[in-house]
Amino acid sequence: MVVRVLAGVALVLGVFAPVTVAEPLGVGYQWRQTYIDAPDGTRLHADILRPEGVAEDVRTPVILTVSPYRSHTAFISAPRLEGGPSTDNLPVELALRAGYTYVIVDLRGFGGSNGCPDYGGPGERSDVVTAVEWAASQPWSTGKVGMAGVSYEAWTGLLGLTAKPKGLAAVLAFAPVVDPYSYLYMQGVSWKFSGKPVTENGIRPADQVGEEHLLIASTPGRPDDSPEYQANALAMTVPCSEQYLALTGDHNAANPQWRARDLVEGVRGNTIPLFLGQGFLDYNTRADRVFDLWNGLGPGDHRAWFGQWGHSDCRTKCGTAQFDAEMMAFFDKHVAGRDVQIPGPRVTVGQFDGAWRSETAWPPVDSRKFAVNLRTGTYTDRGFLPGADREIWSISQPFTQTTHLSGVTTASLRLTGPASATVAVELYDIAPDNRATVITRGIAPVTETTDVRLLGQDWPLAAGHRLGVRITDVVDDVWSHAPANAPVTVTAARLDLPLLTQPRQPDLTGGGSEAHAKWRNEKAITLTPAHLSQATIPMNLPNETPAR
Repeated sequence: MVVRVLAGVALVLGVFAPVTVAEPLGVGYQWRQTYIDAPDGTRLHADILRPEGVAEDVRTPVILTVSPYRSHTAFISAPRLEGGPSTDNLPVELALRAGYTYVIVDLRGFGGSNGCPDYGGPGERSDVVTAVEWAASQPWSTGKVGMAGVSYEAWTGLLGLTAKPKGLAAVLAFAPVVDPYSYLYMQGVSWKFSGKPVTENGIRPADQVGEEHLLIASTPGRPDDSPEYQANALAMTVPCSEQYLALTGDHNAANPQWRARDLVEGVRGNTIPLFLGQGFLDYNTRADRVFDLWNGLGPGDHRAWFGQWGHSDCRTKCGTAQFDAEMMAFFDKHVAGRDVQIPGPRVTVGQFDGAWRSETAWPPVDSRKFAVNLRTGTYTDRGFLPGADREIWSISQPFTQTTHLSGVTTASLRLTGPASATVAVELYDIAPDNRATVITRGIAPVTETTDVRLLGQDWPLAAGHRLGVRITDVVDDVWSHAPANAPVTVTAARLDLPLLTQPRQPDLTGGGSEAHAKWRNEKAITLTPAHLSQATIPMNLPNETPAR
C-alpha cells in the first residue's frame, strides 16, 4: 500500500510530467457526482455536467466518456491543481453549449471507482454497458447517449459498439485501441512508446504499459473528494496488479485473453453510427488494425478521418477548421435527433504532401497492389549502432509523374537466420537531393517464410522522387528487441505496394499539423551517391523511368 501511495503521489507532484493547470471551461455548467452500481457490485464514479440554468427535470441528450484517465487529481500524469471534474481534451464545452449533458465515468480501478481493471476485458466492457444504460435511463436524459474519446477513451467507445447497450446512439472514436495485442506488440516484437514531453521518439517498451497504468490507477484522491472516492482511489490489490501485469507483459498473440480483446470481429457488421479517426503519424495507436475494423463495419452513417497527425482528435491538432462542426453535426443528428446534415465526405483523407481530399472508402477502391521484387543479401541482427552491415537497400528509378501510395503495404521474405532475430521493412520517399523520408515500416520475427505488414499511409511520391526500401534488423527507436548478434540471409523478398490507379485532385481545405512538420524534420536521412549506384533496380512500377 505504501508503494502504491508513493507512486500516486509521484504522479501528483509531476515526477513524470511538467506541472500544468487545466484550461477552465469557457461556459457555465452545473456539476454533481454520483456512483453507479455495476452488476458484479463494482462501484463506478461518475461526474455529471449539465448546461447552466437547465432544470433537473429537463431531458437532454447525453455525451459520455468512460475512462481510466479522469482522476480529480491528475489527467494521466499531469497534476490537476484546481480540482473539479477532469475535462481536459474532451469536447465538453461544445457539448454543453449545444444543450447536451456530459457524463464522465471512471473505469473500474481508476479515479473514484473500485474494482480490478482488466485492460479491455469483460469487467471494463461491463462498465461501459452499465454507464451507457444508466445515462440513458436517468430522468434528465432523452434516452439517447453518444460516446466520445481519444485513445483508451476511444477504446471504451468501441467496447460499447461490441456490446450494443440500450440507448447507445453513436460513437466518436479517434486514435482508438482496436486490438490491444497489436497495440503493444507487432508480431510479438514490443513497440516503443514516446517519451513525451521530452521526446516523441520511442523510449518506453510496451512491456511497461501495465506498470504505468497501475501507477495511474493508484493516484490518490483530493482532500475535497468524498471518503468513498478517496478509498477507491487507493484500493488496488496485489492480485489485481499481478493479473494486469501478466496480461500486458505477454508477447504471445495466441493467448486467449488477447484474442478475446480483439475488437475487429466484435465490431464487424456494426450499424450504430461510428465517427472514426486515426493519424498516420501516431506514435501511440499506430495506423494498423483500425483499417480492418473500419472496413468490417456494416451499413450505417459512418464517418472517418485519416491523415497526417499524431495521437489526438482533430479539434486543434490536424490543421483543419471544419472538424468541430462535423463532429457536433454527427452527434446532433444521431444523438439529439436534430434535423441537420453532416458536412463533409464519408472519408476525409489528409495526404502527406499537405493536401486534403474526399474519399468514399479507405483504402480507396482504385488502390491496387503492385508486386516488387527486392534485392537480397545478408544483414547482421545486432541493433543499436547504425551500419551498412545492418541493412539491404532497394531503390527505384525516378518517377516521371506522381505515384500515389494509398493503403497498407505488405512484404513477403524468405530468410535464413535464428528465430531470436527480427526483420524490419521500411519505405522511404527519396527526393532529388537524396534526402530520404520514412513513409512507413513494419517488423516480424525471422522465420523461413516471413510476412511483414507495414503501417497504413497515404503518400504521393512526386515526379523526380524515388521509392526506397530498406530491409534491416530493427528500428531502434520504434521497437524494443534484444539483438541476436547473428547474420540473417534474405534469399527472396517481395513487396506488395498499394498504389492509386486514378489521379486525385484535392477538394477539401486543410493545412499541416505539428506532427507532420516534425515527421518531415526528424524522420529523414540523407543517402550517399553510393546508395543509389549500388541499390537502384527496376521495380516495374507505374511512372518509373524508364517505362517498362
